[in-house]
Parts: sequence; structure tokens; C-alpha cells
Amino acid sequence: MFKIGDLAVYPAHGVGIIERIEKRKFSGCQENFYVMRILENNMIIMIPSSNAAHVGLREIINQNEVSKVFSILKETDMCVDDNQTWNRRYRDYMEKIKSGSVFEVAEVYRDLTTIQHDKELSFGERKMLDTARSLLVKEISLAKNMKEEDVERDIQLNISIQTSDG
Repeated sequence: MFKIGDLAVYPAHGVGIIERIEKRKFSGCQENFYVMRILENNMIIMIPSSNAAHVGLREIINQNEVSKVFSILKETDMCVDDNQTWNRRYRDYMEKIKSGSVFEVAEVYRDLTTIQHDKELSFGERKMLDTARSLLVKEISLAKNMKEEDVERDIQLNISIQTSDG
């Protein structure tokens, strides 16, 4: 599926590069592992190649998918339950981030940005907003071959269209 030098996305950790493919023996069975270095923090992750799809390891999004991310960020008809407690919302959003779907991460970013416009976010929600922003910026910058600062500016412009209307 992946080869050395490929960029891939690992759920909740972001974009990494496949640095090695190693054979390891566990319980008498030999298994190939992707050795991946996360670009954001240089963390090394070993993923059994036979389990890569199951854990959500995927390729970076393409240009059409980048457009879909920006469409999600621009959506204004989303429903945020005002009666939902911050910790319940936090759990729901954490599940979306852990899913590995860039589209669900975009929803988390959009929703938390909208909520932040109306009321103060909890510490955990602010941290999650930063995580979602970081995951989006890194992947989109690589997908579009753009500087991260330019991607961050584009994201802010797209999300501010929504929040300035409200």
C-alpha cells in the first residue's frame, strides 16, 4: 500500500512520512511494519502493514477533496446543540478527530470556531480547536503544495465568512 518516502495521514496525529518498512517477528509470526515519522512533532509510529487500513492510515487528500474541506468550513446550516455540555461535545468531537477523516476534522474546526464566536470554549475545546486547525493546515498545505501560513489564512477567510454573518 505505502512505500518508503510516501506521505500518509495517521488519525489524530496527522501527516507523516513512511521512513522504513521493517519485518518483525511476534508470537512466531512475521509481520511487515510501516515506520512512520509524524511531521508535526517527529513522533515515530509503527503500524502493522496488514492493519494499516483498519487503523485509518490513508493517503493525503487530493485537490477535489481540498475543495470539499473548504465547502465544509463555509457551511452555515450546521446544528450545534446549545444544551449539550462541553464535555459531551468534547467526546463527540474527539471521536471525529480520531476517525482520521479530514472532513470530520473540518467539521470540528468549523463547529468550535462558531461556538467560540458565541461563548468561551473550555480549555479542552480550545486545545481541540488548535489540534483540528493544525491537522487541517498541515494536510492541505501538502496537498496543495502551499506554505502553511497561506493555508491558515485561506482557512480563516473561509471560516470568517460564516461567523461574520451570525
